[in-house]
Amino acid sequence: MIQSQTYLNVADNSGARKLMCIRILGAGNRGYGHIGNVIIAVIKEVAPNSTLEKSEVIRAVIVRTRKQLKRDCGIIIRYDDNAAVVIDQKGNPKGSRIFGPIAEELRQVNFTKIVSLAPEVL
Repeated sequence: MIQSQTYLNVADNSGARKLMCIRILGAGNRGYGHIGNVIIAVIKEVAPNSTLEKSEVIRAVIVRTRKQLKRDCGIIIRYDDNAAVVIDQKGNPKGSRIFGPIAEELRQVNFTKIVSLAPEVL
């Protein structure tokens, strides 16, 4: 469960390292984001020589959460960290590589480009 003020790791090579969530888009009055939700975030930490800058406001999609995810078949998936992938306005990732495992649920919400770049899909 990701909410406002939550820090997330970045799971791609776009240049950002840490994000802080400002708003969850499409969550309505719920206030929590789960895997596959698009968020608006602020970059808190960047890699040297990156095109992105600190304190830049960007869009990202949540790809991993520490809160468990229960599937219809009964499998429970839980990750070690909260992570997101930086995307543009059209939903395409800004980076060319994805690091770490990615949930299968991203395919259902039409982030197939992120799923295809991921080394492991659970």
